[in-house]
Amino acid sequence: MKIFDTKTRKLEQFKPLKSSEVKIYYCGPTVYNYAHLGNLKTSVVEDIVVRTLKFLGYNVKTTMNITDIEDKTIRDSMLVWETLVEFTEKYTKEFLSDIEKLGIEPADNIVPISQLIPEMTRMIQTLLNRWYAYHADDGSVYYDISKFKKYWQLAHLDVEWMKQGVRIDNDEYDKDNVADFVLWKAWKSEDGENYWEQEFEVDKKKITIKWRPGWHIECSACAMKYCGKQIDIHMGGEDLVFPHHQNEIAQSEACTGKEFSKYWIHSGHLMVDGKKMSKSLGNFYNLRDIEEKFSDISPTVLYRSIRLSFINGYYRDHVDFSFEKLKQLIQTIRNIDATLTRLQDYESDIEWVRKDFSMQLQGYISEYIAALENDFSIPEALSVFFWFQKYLWSQMHEQLLSEEEKQSGIDMYRAFQEVLGIIDLDIATNTASEEIPTEISDLLVARDQAKKDKDFLEADRLRDEILELGYKIKDSREGSSLEKNVW
Repeated sequence: MKIFDTKTRKLEQFKPLKSSEVKIYYCGPTVYNYAHLGNLKTSVVEDIVVRTLKFLGYNVKTTMNITDIEDKTIRDSMLVWETLVEFTEKYTKEFLSDIEKLGIEPADNIVPISQLIPEMTRMIQTLLNRWYAYHADDGSVYYDISKFKKYWQLAHLDVEWMKQGVRIDNDEYDKDNVADFVLWKAWKSEDGENYWEQEFEVDKKKITIKWRPGWHIECSACAMKYCGKQIDIHMGGEDLVFPHHQNEIAQSEACTGKEFSKYWIHSGHLMVDGKKMSKSLGNFYNLRDIEEKFSDISPTVLYRSIRLSFINGYYRDHVDFSFEKLKQLIQTIRNIDATLTRLQDYESDIEWVRKDFSMQLQGYISEYIAALENDFSIPEALSVFFWFQKYLWSQMHEQLLSEEEKQSGIDMYRAFQEVLGIIDLDIATNTASEEIPTEISDLLVARDQAKKDKDFLEADRLRDEILELGYKIKDSREGSSLEKNVW
């Protein structure tokens, strides 16, 4: 398995820290609005990485944060006269619904940053004790980048370019502003009631003041709590390389003295009609916009088509999205469904399995695995999948398949689905018409009520219980439904 590591800028042989477990952390959304297509493209890429490693036999444990404390969440919650909790829970719910629609497997740990104030406080105190951080005259605590000699490595910055004594307390800033970054922000009147009072020891004096965490310390604290001092893979969009991920490294490694993440994987931007997605250009879309424009398309077809549009290119490259391309991919998904339907309906009196058929399937799966092991090369993997479909169609057309070969073909679809996530396996199992047991239906009713009551922990627990019982939940505008989980 080879992975392109952002830090070294080259393909590296993947060797997990421990053979028993691969720990992966990825940055979740800042929940101040609906996730746009670029956010969702990054989430699909991260899902592909996780699915691939699981498919290849790794025991993967994943953690994702939800950024509910940040400049934009505070600003926009106050604009609509909602508490920060009410405001961010609403958009967290919408994001989790979006990723479920796109077939993205949720992280093992999904953590709102507001739950990690004690962990952030401890990290900041450690950085103060070790002189990596200082209490500034504006009341905030900053990280002194001059103290961390490897600050340049991930983003490949020019060390001479760095400025000393320059501070930035904005949560986000661009590459022209290499400077000390804020760990704990002093309260300002525009923050309203959004603050926490935490005690720190500075120069042997204890101080307590209205403050809130900066954006960068949030992910470091989340990763530390759920993954420990080191993780195998850190993922995110390429726009997070600097400053966010560079700052995460500085904070975490200054606290632990260990390499924070062994590998860094970053996905390219999503373009729309060849241009950067922007509200000013009128090409800024979220999933609801696409649902409205394609309201005549079956949701299960539409969501898989959107997912295919995100993976129909190398993950590190910019992927171009357009409505015309999406229409073409909708037809592609329909063709997949048609082939699988024909296979399910295929009947044969032939009782033997041909050696050349078995060898052909083995060749496809070998090429498929080789593509995945080559830095998650999904375009090559898709090519193998479509060649398999073409071969299978020809075998059915010529009435050459035996019943056992038919089942082998269905098993191949299951194998492809484990990573690609674009195949409706219900077609091959006829599970859609199966009656759902009453006890499972009752759990779904309870889960929906918990969501309405904003008891997301209980909703997640009920969802997990339903999954353990062999069923999956599908949410749509019409409501929630259950299907037998076949993959």
